[in-house]
Amino acid sequence: MKLLPGGRIIMGVIAWVALALGACLLLAWRTAIEPIVRPAVSEFDPAVVHRGAQLAALGNCASCHTAPGGEPLTGGRALSTPFGTLYSTNITPDPKTGIGHWSRAAFRRAMREGVDREGRQLYPAFPYDHFTLVNDTDDDALYAYLMTRRSVPALPRENQLRFPMNVRWLLGTWKLLFFREGQFQADAAHDAQWNRGAYLVNGLGHCGACHTPRNRFGAEIPAQRLAGGDAQGWYAYAINSASQARVPWDAAALSDYFRTGWQSDHGVAHGPMAEVTNALAEIADSDRSAMSTYVGWMMSQEHRAHGATKLNGPADRDGALVYAGACARCHDGTRALPFGGIRLQFSTAVSAANATNLINVVLDGIGPSEVSAGPIMPGFASTLSDSQLESLLAYVRVHFGSQPPWPAIAESVHQGRRRAHD
Repeated sequence: MKLLPGGRIIMGVIAWVALALGACLLLAWRTAIEPIVRPAVSEFDPAVVHRGAQLAALGNCASCHTAPGGEPLTGGRALSTPFGTLYSTNITPDPKTGIGHWSRAAFRRAMREGVDREGRQLYPAFPYDHFTLVNDTDDDALYAYLMTRRSVPALPRENQLRFPMNVRWLLGTWKLLFFREGQFQADAAHDAQWNRGAYLVNGLGHCGACHTPRNRFGAEIPAQRLAGGDAQGWYAYAINSASQARVPWDAAALSDYFRTGWQSDHGVAHGPMAEVTNALAEIADSDRSAMSTYVGWMMSQEHRAHGATKLNGPADRDGALVYAGACARCHDGTRALPFGGIRLQFSTAVSAANATNLINVVLDGIGPSEVSAGPIMPGFASTLSDSQLESLLAYVRVHFGSQPPWPAIAESVHQGRRRAHD
């Protein structure tokens, strides 16, 4: 039977679609790695296990792989993405629901290639685009640490992703476009301390996973590395030369901040960053120092001051009244940090590209630190109306910030209220 021209076009399209799907399947296909019997705890060198514990803290493994109120490392924590919700997996050595049957080779493949023991593609919410940089020694130390944890059975929850992102084998195409496998290579133009910091920050620390903007496909934009990004309802500030910090960061200030979760010229870690600094308090001083050296270098280019545009009128006066009643006692008081409020002219949140973090802090407050004595702040979600919060934000931005007023502040407040209620 002879096909009409339209039919030939349709058949051609079908053939190309079939070819493309076949290529995607081929890119994604991986063989399973044979299961092993879980090694005895005594088979692992205690020194290696201790090093693995520090590396797990540096990578903040427990935070992502522990649900609120759940057993450590058993997974189930929800991660909201533009494509739906992912749930972290159980990484205790339970044979049936965790990684108890994983060999070192299976663990390395997950870290290096983003493929699990059974050959399934892993979603890049597990940041293998960073973990691929980790060397064999550190991978083995992490493996030793995880395999010596208490085995806890916990079935992973099903991801709630929209089509087509719920089709795992399509991740092979995503990797072809956006993933570059390979261990860290030292830069001969810098010393060992800088290179160690670069290795930790860009590898296991995966700082760019939050602090780098992403494209519409969820991949980090290389040209904007560490220039700031959205993370779980918060804004992760730029930690390169685009930093909006009023007082430039240096290695000493960063080291203090990583260790304690606050710094006198920059304030207190909050939101997801509070979990990060809680974990970084546990790592080796030498690693913290190296990370501080590298990030300090990234942020070291000259900061430009931007004049603020002054507002006049009722919103400015109303904001001043709200500030005087709710904020001034702490933020303009005489009590020193960390127990007094930071001077807002030093706060990066006040000069940031958007008001997300400042809104979150005003609504939710700051709870006590889990690892050290520190400041607390009450939340004002139930005491400030939307209009009062908008006036306060406008006042604070103009009088303490270094940038022009935030646009669409009413919509930002509305979104902040919605996040607080979720």
